[in-house]
Amino acid sequence: MPTFAKAYIASSATAPLQPGTIERREPGEFEVQIAIKFVGICHSDIHTARGDWASVNYPVVVGHEIAGVVEAVGARVTRHAVGDRVGVGCFVDSCRDCANCRDGEEQYCLAGATSTYNSVGRDGLPTVGGYSTSIVVDEDYVLRIPDGIPLDAAAPLLCAGITMYSPLRTWDAGPGKRVAIIGMGGLGHMGVMIAAAMGAEVTVLSQSLKKQEDALRLGAEHYYATSDPSTFEILRGHFDLIINTVSADIDVDEYLSLLALDGTMVLVGLPSKPLTQRAWSLVSFRRSIAGSKMGGIRQTQEMLKFCAAHGLGAEVEVIPASKINDAYERVLASDVRYRFVIDADTF
Repeated sequence: MPTFAKAYIASSATAPLQPGTIERREPGEFEVQIAIKFVGICHSDIHTARGDWASVNYPVVVGHEIAGVVEAVGARVTRHAVGDRVGVGCFVDSCRDCANCRDGEEQYCLAGATSTYNSVGRDGLPTVGGYSTSIVVDEDYVLRIPDGIPLDAAAPLLCAGITMYSPLRTWDAGPGKRVAIIGMGGLGHMGVMIAAAMGAEVTVLSQSLKKQEDALRLGAEHYYATSDPSTFEILRGHFDLIINTVSADIDVDEYLSLLALDGTMVLVGLPSKPLTQRAWSLVSFRRSIAGSKMGGIRQTQEMLKFCAAHGLGAEVEVIPASKINDAYERVLASDVRYRFVIDADTF
């Protein structure tokens, strides 16, 4: 028999999110039912709720930074037990058979990973996200949250944390590497902490100096305002790796000029307009532009273990569900340090 959960629901692209009730299936033999304790607000949630991206199947419940406790398991579940601290990230299934899935890169599933919300599950029904009191997910797509990370600080790791960890690990951030993080927001602040813990020399590139103190406290060694033209002269040819977390349209050539020989700029933010750059910006110093999504299940579990070992967690502002719409406006105004997290007990 299905069960019912409280949730906050977007009924259209223009309507504010409203409280309501959703139906959840009982856990199947390989599924886990999670009592959600905290769920982060990601910019992607706002884009989806407001219809900014692909078509949205309204009504929709968003949320893919989910932290909670297992409250029931299917008969053949072996990975998780009732009472375990667990999380769910940006996807809840994949084909499991393609080369990428077999390699632990389910986020790049050739058939398309099943997103935590606004997607279609194996049962043919829309997936329903984490702005709710419970969720049911296949055990293979549920992450174990180490005891060393508070659940509220852990929730954003399931998207923001792994979105930064994956490119830093893929492009070998570590001792001797000069890494720049563009943007000091929900993604950027996680990138600073993780890159510093990996041993890299970390620089923050932000439009102004207003978050300089925070960046240095979190592990950055340097901080520059990109609104100051001298920044691009001082840092020309300096970095081995730049990770661009912002969705704003930037002068790509300017930032490419900051890369050293064989340096790479990795995009994790999603600008609204196509990128343009001169070929000379790339060929003159064998530079590269790359992109990265979140990591797969195996790498996400690795990230959680890494964060626990280094005492890392997102810097969060916990809010009741009644403040979700206000929080959306504050996110769009960059008025949060650094991630809103909803207390699911208030749904």
